[in-house]
Amino acid sequence: MAEYIIKRLIYSVLVLLIMTTFIFVVMRAVPGDVVTLQLANSGATEEQMAALKSELGLDKGITAQLGEWVSHAVQGDLGTSLWSGKAVSDVIFERIPVTLQLAVMSMILAIIIGIPVGVISAVKQNTLIDHFLRVISVGGLSIPNFWLGLILLTGLSLALNWIPPLGYQSFAENPIVNLQQMLLPSICLAITLSASIVRMTRSAVLEVLHSEFIRTVRSKGAKEWVVIFKHALRNSLVSVITLIGLQVGYLLGGTVVLESIFSLPGLGNLIYESVLSRDYPIVQAAVLMFGTMFLLVNLIVDVMYGWVDPRIRTR
Repeated sequence: MAEYIIKRLIYSVLVLLIMTTFIFVVMRAVPGDVVTLQLANSGATEEQMAALKSELGLDKGITAQLGEWVSHAVQGDLGTSLWSGKAVSDVIFERIPVTLQLAVMSMILAIIIGIPVGVISAVKQNTLIDHFLRVISVGGLSIPNFWLGLILLTGLSLALNWIPPLGYQSFAENPIVNLQQMLLPSICLAITLSASIVRMTRSAVLEVLHSEFIRTVRSKGAKEWVVIFKHALRNSLVSVITLIGLQVGYLLGGTVVLESIFSLPGLGNLIYESVLSRDYPIVQAAVLMFGTMFLLVNLIVDVMYGWVDPRIRTR
């Protein structure tokens, strides 16, 4: 297992390097740069703009800039924001707790909803309950989370004259206000995630319920809830855990739009603002952080396989 984890970590470093290079090139291919945006209406001359680009290191070739950024990043120096002048690492770590809380709350809600509903749908196969739950899950997959966020905000404000409190407060500062601010975006992300989990759980549980060993367990007189939860569900969780790991990418991507809609000062909102302002170091560091989180979760998912199903433990 240790050897396997080390190999995965090496692959992860290569993936992060490729991802960083791609973002680095794409961001500089976008028309306009931070100097042009900052001095657009200032009446600055071409010489002044060229001097500022030189000061920021933007006059160098892409290869030279990339090499310089990577060499500093491996030493823990992610650079300085081109707009605020703050250390990128400080800006990133200020925003991470918000995104992590949103992602964790969304995933917990999705699992709490998705797995039980999927089990119920499988147990009640081809009944009215099953058909209803399947229709609901398809609807959940079809609804864009940003559209749902706008609908929830508009509906609650018109029907109940209520919107989430303005001015973000952390859970440590004010738990009640924080949960009010995080609940709606968490629900928006969780609905699509839970719909996927419902469909996967239903399929996996049905496959196990129709297997030979389940018939053997039932023939020994085991109670139905023992058959479903102790045997069928546990042997179905490998597929569900795989799906949850793959959904982390969607989850992190969804925070970019939802944090903007709900005015949450998280990493997703930071990426959105930084792309608009061409703050290259912020975008590169934030994407690197997202990629690291995604790869770490997938590594944890792979390790969990052995706990759920000893037959597939990594040799």
